[in-house]
Amino acid sequence: MSTHHTTTGTMNGSGIQALAQARHLLVDLDGTLVRQQEAIDGAARLLAHFHDRYAIVSNNSTHTAQGLSVRLRKLGLRVPPERIVLAGELAVRQLVQQHPQARVLLAASPALQRYARAQGCRLVSAEAEADVVLLALDMHFSHARLSVIANALRRGAKLMVTNADATHPGPHGRVVPETGALLAAVVAASGVQPWCVVGKPAPLLFEEGLRRLGAHAERTVVVGDNPLTDGEGAARLGLACVLVGESPGAVAPTVAGLLAAPAMEPAPQYRLSESTSKVWRSVRTEVS
Repeated sequence: MSTHHTTTGTMNGSGIQALAQARHLLVDLDGTLVRQQEAIDGAARLLAHFHDRYAIVSNNSTHTAQGLSVRLRKLGLRVPPERIVLAGELAVRQLVQQHPQARVLLAASPALQRYARAQGCRLVSAEAEADVVLLALDMHFSHARLSVIANALRRGAKLMVTNADATHPGPHGRVVPETGALLAAVVAASGVQPWCVVGKPAPLLFEEGLRRLGAHAERTVVVGDNPLTDGEGAARLGLACVLVGESPGAVAPTVAGLLAAPAMEPAPQYRLSESTSKVWRSVRTEVS
């Protein structure tokens, strides 16, 4: 049974020492391995070092694992699709498995829409027909789309969200708006809070990563850049976590620093504050 921490979970303080002893890694994608169209320094070396003992666990809801594997290869990261766990794909599978007859209004990329159809998801376009609204990162989100979604929810449809991240890191210090930014508009327009948020810090992606690797929590380390998703999600399952980037508690600016220092001092500890995002306070983060 996993232990859940809401606003008081702490990161593993042994930092890179925990990484040196790890059998398996669960690695975040955006901000940890890549920034939009470029691989981050050290990403290829970290994955090569752990070879077949890692899985990418990402709140990405734009791509499929197959498509992302091709994209990563072009950036110099050779990652087979079976070792890529994505919030978008997992949300679709959970919905089809648990509510196979649900009529779904899906706001998502063309790739995720094709994946949903292939999985047997019953997609609809009219607000009056929807039992569930599944909100992912829709690059073509519009005022008209917002209107359809808001009115579907006001008519009684449930809101399922792939992830609640407001942004993820882009190149040159820029930010890229994420699904959580669209979620804020949907909640404001409809007055309806999500019934389910699938992505990190909820445990589903981490659990799926562990399952695919045949890994045990006590020998697995999460590597990420976000204390509110990677850090808190790891804490909920009792996983050690090493942060990179500019967040409080980060042990190195990039993953290159995780491989560069042979003698590592304990990482600074980070304790989640009471000001954790309102989204995480107000929604269920597990599929019932």
